[in-house]
Amino acid sequence: MTKRKEFDHGLEELNELIVDMGQRVEAVIAKAMNALETIDVPAAKQIIQDDKSINKIEEKISELGAMLIATQQPVAKDLRRILVAFRIASDLERMGDLAVDVAKVVLRLEGQVLIKPLIDLPRMTQIVQMMTYEAIQSFVQENVNMAYKMAKDDDLVDALYSQIIRELFSLMMENPKTISQANLLSFVGRYIERFADHATNIGESVVYLVTGSRPDLNS
Repeated sequence: MTKRKEFDHGLEELNELIVDMGQRVEAVIAKAMNALETIDVPAAKQIIQDDKSINKIEEKISELGAMLIATQQPVAKDLRRILVAFRIASDLERMGDLAVDVAKVVLRLEGQVLIKPLIDLPRMTQIVQMMTYEAIQSFVQENVNMAYKMAKDDDLVDALYSQIIRELFSLMMENPKTISQANLLSFVGRYIERFADHATNIGESVVYLVTGSRPDLNS
């Protein structure tokens, strides 16, 4: 195998790891929200346990990328692709941690009944699932237009988060007994909002990969 073919094979493996990690993160946020909607404590505990598998993929990406840099000495876009893979893996790992944070809220709600049906939190989750999928696809396809779409989707998530906070505040004002749970649900909204921020970061990384410039998709 020539040096270039060896390098291309390494980049392909890097892509596969990113896709695998993205799929796991996309799935785990949905599982976390499902666990919250039903206060499914065993499911929440499984989410926390399974987070190790996401962390292990990030480690593999770091090791493979470091090996490619050390042995192939890539430059220009080849080097950017590896550096971007590091950044994307870091964002995905943090997204996995945020899903764990949602699962931990479920543990704290054990034995309780939800103070209101969950409507906007699941909507937020559906959007961030889509954002995660499209962010990874934008990386694989080097699709800048898809990467820029992250900012618009992030605005939708922010609007839903603001609406959730207003509704929870109203509930707390009407019935002080709801304060404890309402605070926990507001934390969940914040976790999902940050999930969207990390997906937007991935979009920015893709634009950097393709153009060589660092955009701010939130500007």
